Amino acid sequence: MKKYHLLACVAGLGLLTGLASCKLDIPKEVPTSFETLTVEKQDITIPVKFSARLKGMTDVTVSPQVSGQLMKICVEEGEQVTKGQTLFVIDQRNAQLELEAAQANLNSCLAAENSAKLEYESNKNLFEKKIVSQYMLDNSENSYKRAKAAVSQAEASVNRAKVNLGFCTIKSPVTGIIGEIPVNPGVQVSPSTTLSIISGNSTMKAEFSLPETVIEYAVSSGYGGHAKNALKNFPDVTFVMKNGTEYPYKGRITGTTGMINSSTGTLTCKAYFPNPDGALFSGIQGTVVIPSSRKDVIVIPQSAVLRLQDKALVYKVKADSTATAATVTYSDAGNGQDFIISSGLNVGDRIVTVGANNVQEGQKVLF
Repeated sequence: MKKYHLLACVAGLGLLTGLASCKLDIPKEVPTSFETLTVEKQDITIPVKFSARLKGMTDVTVSPQVSGQLMKICVEEGEQVTKGQTLFVIDQRNAQLELEAAQANLNSCLAAENSAKLEYESNKNLFEKKIVSQYMLDNSENSYKRAKAAVSQAEASVNRAKVNLGFCTIKSPVTGIIGEIPVNPGVQVSPSTTLSIISGNSTMKAEFSLPETVIEYAVSSGYGGHAKNALKNFPDVTFVMKNGTEYPYKGRITGTTGMINSSTGTLTCKAYFPNPDGALFSGIQGTVVIPSSRKDVIVIPQSAVLRLQDKALVYKVKADSTATAATVTYSDAGNGQDFIISSGLNVGDRIVTVGANNVQEGQKVLF
């Protein structure tokens, strides 16, 4: 038994001697290098987005004001038209005949007026010479007044006939894009017939709904004393197409419905965008983007935040260069890159940004 223990001791001594002669080192912890940053406060502009639909500033239904046969269509669907441009022509023959008849009646009334005037003036001279009676003078004066009234009526008939003749040529009341034309030349039209709809697109109106919380924020942030003024004092807004293209001209919020929808808790707002190139059309859907300024907030890269179930973690680097997890609350900065931290970090903290998902609690971090 003693011999066995002695052999074991000798073998152990030999093993230690062999390890020593091979100079094997015991593994040590090697710090890993990560990208880090020191937390600071800064100002940031957050794009707040709302779904919207565009409408022409003045969408006008075009209908005839007189009845008749449609003779000519002077434009095509989707064509850009200007104010005063001829769109449709209705048969003018009846209106022209009415104008000629009214003009002839006016000429007759003018002749009758002239005769009545001559008779009145003649009787007036004769009355002064005491040749005719007062009755004859008064009677001639009344005839002259009736003739003058008949002339006024005839002139009104001529003007009415001219207006009706003008109504046979239908012109665009606004500058814009002409929509569908559901009629063809040769059909009978009347004031109840819709010939087309023109979208007055020199200025476009984007309608969207603002949540009540946004309105309260606008009022409390110094934009104005009440919701209407606050929204009008908002900075210029942007319109983004459904394909992500940003419209090059900025718009302004200039109107609201003035009442919160009790079922949705939203206020309908209107933003107006100039459309000098005619690139926008009624019915286009997109997004109105309102820039919201935030001052003195902590902003960190999204890559620094680890989301574990219902928690969000950030690894802070302590004074001894070891990493420790900190729970944070955040909101999206709206740029696809950053988060705004509302709690969990302080100015001066150093955090791991790139590679945070590979950090372990207590691990040495180089930077």
